[in-house]
Amino acid sequence: MKATGIAVTYPRRRSQPVKVGNIVIGGSAPVSIQSMTNTDPCNVRATLAQIKKLEKAGCQIVRLAVPDKKSAAALARIRQGTKMPLVADIHFDHRLALAALDAGVDKLRINPGNIGSAAKVREVVKAAKVRKVPIRIGVNAGSLEKDILARDGHPTARGMVDSALRHVRILEDLGFDAIVISLKGSDVPMTIEAYRKISRMVPYALHLGITEAGTPAAGAIRSAVGIGTLLAEGIGDTIRVSLSGDPVKEIPVAREIVQTLGLRIFGPVVHACPTCGRCKIDVARIAARVEKRMAGIKKPLKIAVMGCVVNGPGEAREADLGIAGGDGMGLLFQKGKITAKVKEKDMVNQLVALAKKM
Repeated sequence: MKATGIAVTYPRRRSQPVKVGNIVIGGSAPVSIQSMTNTDPCNVRATLAQIKKLEKAGCQIVRLAVPDKKSAAALARIRQGTKMPLVADIHFDHRLALAALDAGVDKLRINPGNIGSAAKVREVVKAAKVRKVPIRIGVNAGSLEKDILARDGHPTARGMVDSALRHVRILEDLGFDAIVISLKGSDVPMTIEAYRKISRMVPYALHLGITEAGTPAAGAIRSAVGIGTLLAEGIGDTIRVSLSGDPVKEIPVAREIVQTLGLRIFGPVVHACPTCGRCKIDVARIAARVEKRMAGIKKPLKIAVMGCVVNGPGEAREADLGIAGGDGMGLLFQKGKITAKVKEKDMVNQLVALAKKM
């Protein structure tokens, strides 16, 4: 991969764009990264502190659960405390959606079929239209309608798509098309199939995610496989990596998925060899230190930290900057050319200094 990125295997699906605060989802806009707070929304201070951490990590859109009137009332104060695009996640009670809109949220996550009568849905849609706030229809494999489960026997890709289309038709019949759709399941192949199906059936932007993905290590892998597969096929406009625990940890994983596919470049990418018995330098330590010190650099650079003379010179030569290690020493490469022979203790400083110059 060149430092400027690569094209995905398939051309990007061109969806109908919507605007969430200052972020565009869909159309030709870059894939955006989302997360969700796990603080009590009534604790405004804690929620704002977490939103600030998410923003600093690179999150672009933040969703908040709004389970009751107290949390809906807190939204206005949360809105005043941050400029981040906010999404209100609401189920069953249309009054919470109306309160969230009054509070100034930038997007609703509702399923129109479960928030009450047609008149109540119409009231929410009317208010969303006035405020130019899009609605995400969020289908989850764990909460499909009873008749769909009775028909299929268990959650299926077909069932997820059929559920989404029901909610889409409700909004379309009310003349509302500022729609985003998500079809999330914990079963990765089923979720991939559901997104593939719906991507051919509707023009709306798609929010990708593997729900209940799991603990940080396993969940990151499941998310990378599911989200990465779809993005590589040109499907998807915005993503959330769902991991148990601190949501801030979701953001580096999401960024890495997007950057690995060349869809967005956030800064240097550090590649390092897995090491073997030929290695005579501490590759893991050097690579970790380089990655940490490169965190503030925004320029898209490919950096290779290699441990031996077999593959090292070739990989280092292909990178913008690279080290090919020897016995306590290494050759420093810049744009394919050897520029110096450096001691192991000086490798990190030399690489970082060159990166900052570039």
